[in-house]
Amino acid sequence: MQCTRCHADVPEAAHYCQVCGLDAHADDGARKASFAAKPNESVVSLKLVSTIMPRGAAVRPMTYQFALGLALLATVIVAATGALPIAVLIAAFAMPLVYIVYLYDVNMWEDEPVLVTGLAFLLTAVLGGAWTWLWLALRGPLSPAASWGDTETLAPTFGGFLIAALLVPVVGEAIRQIGPVVLAARPEFDDLMDGLTFGVISGVAFATADTLVKHWPLITGGYAGVSDAPTWISLLVLEGFVKPLLMGTATGIACAEFSGLGEGYDGFSPRYFRGVAEAVGANVLFAGGLYLLGFLGNPVLGLVLSILWGLAILAVLILRIRTALHRGLMEAALESTARARSAGPNLEFCPSCEMPLLPSALFCSNCGVSVRAAGKAPHAHVESTESQA
Repeated sequence: MQCTRCHADVPEAAHYCQVCGLDAHADDGARKASFAAKPNESVVSLKLVSTIMPRGAAVRPMTYQFALGLALLATVIVAATGALPIAVLIAAFAMPLVYIVYLYDVNMWEDEPVLVTGLAFLLTAVLGGAWTWLWLALRGPLSPAASWGDTETLAPTFGGFLIAALLVPVVGEAIRQIGPVVLAARPEFDDLMDGLTFGVISGVAFATADTLVKHWPLITGGYAGVSDAPTWISLLVLEGFVKPLLMGTATGIACAEFSGLGEGYDGFSPRYFRGVAEAVGANVLFAGGLYLLGFLGNPVLGLVLSILWGLAILAVLILRIRTALHRGLMEAALESTARARSAGPNLEFCPSCEMPLLPSALFCSNCGVSVRAAGKAPHAHVESTESQA
């Protein structure tokens, strides 16, 4: 049989097209029921590991799921015993350690571990820690802990909200973009999944430094007892897991758009700036919600609601990034097919979706637009290929 998307000859026993990945036995032109990075999952799914760790999703996803679950359990148990210095350190470093193991496992750094670790993690961590220290020193603590025990005298202010919910997230996102963009501009790291991964590790690194600076008194304060265990547990789940995942996925969206599709990186395109705007918007919503919820009279309730608020935003980001990643992988396969079938060095592109056209194509195999209806240049290309035939 023949694939309806790229027109390759597909064996009757095959489930998916070996060239472009289309499901040959389902009426699903966009393959929405089968995620390109992990076919047994739907594209519209909240599966975390296959979203932020796509290169290892089809090999051993349970390894990373187990590591994240173990780190979360250890944080909860240690915080419940009152050993806050250890609990904060576990929560702060759990996500980056798991992700660095992932980078090593899939050889993301192309034999340049110092460069990748330095730019994607260390640079962001240093700049992020310095920025957190600076704005806290200038304005004072604005984290949820600001209102604990003093709810009668403390109340949210317009100036405080602007700093916590606007200035801090915007500058933070700018910092998180530096390392991944520099890496994604290198020829060996210009793949869509490379940009996504570097963005995630940058967000995780920023969150780690932010947590260490904000909660340094907890690290140096010694044993805290178990009377406030629910508060500490909620705080560390928020700071050590929800925050880095949200920051990482948000930054990953923009960096993936920077890498783009095909040979070379797309750079500072409209799609990249749209991704940055989405990342900033998600972080503004998250930071604004945390600031306001931090002034609730019940600290545990405020933190629990903050966790739920962060998880809701994270769910939207996961769906957004899965859709972008799936579309990118499917379109990259189609682009590779068009380049392989092109007889000459020049490749014609669809004027609508900008994907390469198959030789002698009358319609775009990706979006279905008529090439003849697009304008004179594509029309001339079609006529020339027909005359050569």
